[in-house]
Amino acid sequence: MNASPGTVRQSALNQAPSRRSFLRNTTMGAMVAVGSGLGMEFTLPSLALAQNPSSPDAALRELTAGNQRFTTGRLTAHEHDLDILKQHTIEKQEPFATVLSCADSRVPVELIFDQSIGHIFVTRIAGNVVTSEVIASIEYGATVLGTKVILVMGHGGCGAVKAAIQAKEVPGQISALYPHIQPAVDQAGPNLEAAVRANAKIQAALLRKASTVVSGLLKEKKLKVIAAYYDLASGNVTLLERQSG
Repeated sequence: MNASPGTVRQSALNQAPSRRSFLRNTTMGAMVAVGSGLGMEFTLPSLALAQNPSSPDAALRELTAGNQRFTTGRLTAHEHDLDILKQHTIEKQEPFATVLSCADSRVPVELIFDQSIGHIFVTRIAGNVVTSEVIASIEYGATVLGTKVILVMGHGGCGAVKAAIQAKEVPGQISALYPHIQPAVDQAGPNLEAAVRANAKIQAALLRKASTVVSGLLKEKKLKVIAAYYDLASGNVTLLERQSG
């Protein structure tokens, strides 16, 4: 049955508000989307660029704040736009911190400090020991890349320190680590956790003295070298000393 012209007009009038609502909502949605896009455009680069604290103290605060975000499950690094991060780090890198950590797979440095691409210059070696090669890498980070703080970080249950305490015969060249860790064993005895903490502090002290580059930056107050301990169970990083530059 065909509707009369009056009925059609009335139907159209009844539908008009819903159409206007649809158009209004669609327009507002588009504006929100555009506004969101502009917001992302203006805010993401600040997240994406490698952070550049202006002082060693500020760099250390960012590391400790990042670790707090990690332990409380409030990570922010995943919110950074990886495409923008990559664009800004293809040609150069500007990390704000250097971390010397153990090679242990349970110690994911960037994750522990809630940092992303280009933020931390990481050097890893079993037992987080200071060797000539390690010093060379750290000096590069401090002088060429401009890192403001160096964290020498041991961790709970370190296998390298445990092996040095036991001093048993091991395959290959693993025992080459023993002499580097032995001073900590001599100081702390057979207690593994105490030896790990002692080793971190000894390696940090060695780095300050063995590298003329690092010691020079320390004297100029442009750098801090701090020993730290990472607890595998809690995820907490504890600073073992505070007076280092």
